Amino acid sequence: MNPQLTAGLGLKPRHYEDALACPAAGLWFEVHPENYAVEGGPRLRWLDAIRARHPLSLHGFALSLAADAPPDPEHLRRLRRLVDRYEPALVSEHLAWSTWRGAYAPDLLPFPRTHEALARIAANVGIAQEALGRRIAIENPSHYLRIDGHDWDELGFLGELVHRTGCGLLVDVNNVFVSAANLGYDAAAYVDAIPAAAVMEIHLAGHTHDPLLGDALLVDSHDAPVAEAVWALYERLVARIGPRPTLIERDDHLP
Repeated sequence: MNPQLTAGLGLKPRHYEDALACPAAGLWFEVHPENYAVEGGPRLRWLDAIRARHPLSLHGFALSLAADAPPDPEHLRRLRRLVDRYEPALVSEHLAWSTWRGAYAPDLLPFPRTHEALARIAANVGIAQEALGRRIAIENPSHYLRIDGHDWDELGFLGELVHRTGCGLLVDVNNVFVSAANLGYDAAAYVDAIPAAAVMEIHLAGHTHDPLLGDALLVDSHDAPVAEAVWALYERLVARIGPRPTLIERDDHLP
């Protein structure tokens, strides 16, 4: 089953029955594979049932592609088992790191976009794609502070990563908006420069203002409706590159 993907939603356990019952053509659901890397049980049975009706996307958090070490082989084996079982329409990961010498941090951490980092991340993306037997999409991060030492701007870095590895891009429009507000650059100019051919998927989400700093710091919280300004950026992007599978992420204060 490989229908044309249209709108997608992040799948939450409380919505399993509604997801299974929904007949909408082109609807797809995204899950974090780390939550389903188990040998059996009700969670996988639900996912089996939903996959029989709708395409799935696996959106990972734990490959830690920007770390100073290759991805964990056991994690890749678990991910490959899910890929083989569910044949997801899309597989994606974050441009970030979350591991240090065997310890996992509960966050997606930034890094300076150096030539060394590019070579390391390209190698890690290559390892991941080889292990999974497929192309993956890499998501642009949210930024909350300036980091010194960059050799590349973000889109130049992502474009070169695509060129070296054959990966695609997952464009998170809310991340663009949040990062532009926090670091003081033009979100519309960023969207206008995204390489169209590389975009495999788009994410939309809500954000909030920091309770202490207000407008000076936006947080990619995934707990609010998509802001009108983010919808406008999305419309601007799609008007230029054409429609892409688009997902709304919502992780808290679920309607």
